[in-house]
Amino acid sequence: MKKTALLTMLSFADPDLRAQIEALPEGTAFIGISTTGQAIAVDLDSESPHVLVCTASGGGSTTMLRSLTAQFLHQGAHALVLDTKRISHLWAKALPTVTHRGNIAGIHDALLGLAAELDRRLGLDGDLDTVPRLIVAVDEANATLRRLARYWETFRQKDDPKTSPAIAALEEALWVGRAARVHVIFDGRPQSTVLRGAARELLATLILARFTADTWQVLAPAAGPAPKQRHPQRGRFHVIQHGEVDETQAIRMTDADVVTWFTDPDDPTA
Repeated sequence: MKKTALLTMLSFADPDLRAQIEALPEGTAFIGISTTGQAIAVDLDSESPHVLVCTASGGGSTTMLRSLTAQFLHQGAHALVLDTKRISHLWAKALPTVTHRGNIAGIHDALLGLAAELDRRLGLDGDLDTVPRLIVAVDEANATLRRLARYWETFRQKDDPKTSPAIAALEEALWVGRAARVHVIFDGRPQSTVLRGAARELLATLILARFTADTWQVLAPAAGPAPKQRHPQRGRFHVIQHGEVDETQAIRMTDADVVTWFTDPDDPTA
């Protein structure tokens, strides 16, 4: 199909776009509009239980994590937001169904709590109708995982496992997340030194921007050679699902948009 000109910006402040987002079924989040004019979304239940976002610095990964997480929250999900920079997701601190952690000790403890929650949910034997979906949004994931590994070494005892139990909990969430209604949004190119290869393959929807040919080949080899990237455009991504690639202009949702959406939903500017 012939490509069409992409919009230069998609803003959540557009009331028509907001209405379309609010009408999406539970478990589905809007990513943006493709060059063919199609709405591109991620469906956590039927397509991809987990999402990988990978960009160069300034490529919009933080905005993408915020947009996706906020949409699932609006549908009734809860979220654990791991924000190693401590300031990238301040919006999350304002919402009652979000746990925000920034310091590495807090992130470690939160992931141990995630392991316990996974066990609890799996123990329900599929009776999860009244259990809210849980989104685990990991910003700057590679830096977070490296810091978790170093943190574990500061107090690991001789008989303790070598792998950080916090990292093991995140891997477990990738493996059993669909069955437990737990979904990971991972920001960064997964490194085999801290996240094992099989677990990385469970990140089935890829959202890439400002990538190198090497990054494309590692993350999306089945999608063919890396596409040429035009001049960097804010909010421009390539979305890969089931081996298909869609160049996509992503929605822009600011911190203020998210907070207002939840605290003053009748505000037309939210």
